[in-house]
Amino acid sequence: MERKEYSAGAVKMSFWFIEFRKVVQLLHDGKSMDEIKALAQSENIFAAPTALRSNQIYSTVAGRIRSLDQSFIPFFLSGDLATQKLYALIAAMAYDTLFFDFVYEVIREKMIVGSNELTDSDVRIFFKDKQQQNKKVAGWTDATLVRLGRCYKTMLYEAGIIDKSKTVRTILKPIFDPELSRWLEQNDMAIYEKALTERFGKDLNTMVSGDKWVDFMNRSADKG
Repeated sequence: MERKEYSAGAVKMSFWFIEFRKVVQLLHDGKSMDEIKALAQSENIFAAPTALRSNQIYSTVAGRIRSLDQSFIPFFLSGDLATQKLYALIAAMAYDTLFFDFVYEVIREKMIVGSNELTDSDVRIFFKDKQQQNKKVAGWTDATLVRLGRCYKTMLYEAGIIDKSKTVRTILKPIFDPELSRWLEQNDMAIYEKALTERFGKDLNTMVSGDKWVDFMNRSADKG
């Protein structure tokens, strides 16, 4: 997994599952990313309200798809809706390191300790910790952090990981299709399944162990 510099760009983003599925289908049909970009500009295939928004959708969805090995496409298209949403969520996590850390450090930890509730306090504590660890995050305004937290919760809701309650969200543990689990293992991405479940121990140590794991989780904190 590539550790990217933390970004607040998610405040302008959404889960965009329908758009994600549309681009994957077009790639399967033989279109290139450049051709899909041209279609977004000339035919507004994402039904965006403005050209700027269409470009934002294309740029984000294309970036998420490029974060995955393209061998995922046939597995995605043959999967059920819940599995397709997990592929799209994993792509979003691979594209945005801070979002991945939120899922790993908050959602996964909740499941490990046997809690199925996500509160606003959990979100605030996560960002407070990140501000102490990372100079870039420390410079973000409270309004930006609130918007990021809202975006993360919306994406997790649309992916089927939490419910839509206004205050305390119930965490809904996903069920991974064996084919998705195998694909993640084969592409050195098993950590994404671990981030969305309470699995750890030997599996996690096999993925990233010892000092390598500490370095893996702290690499973004060294940036900014």
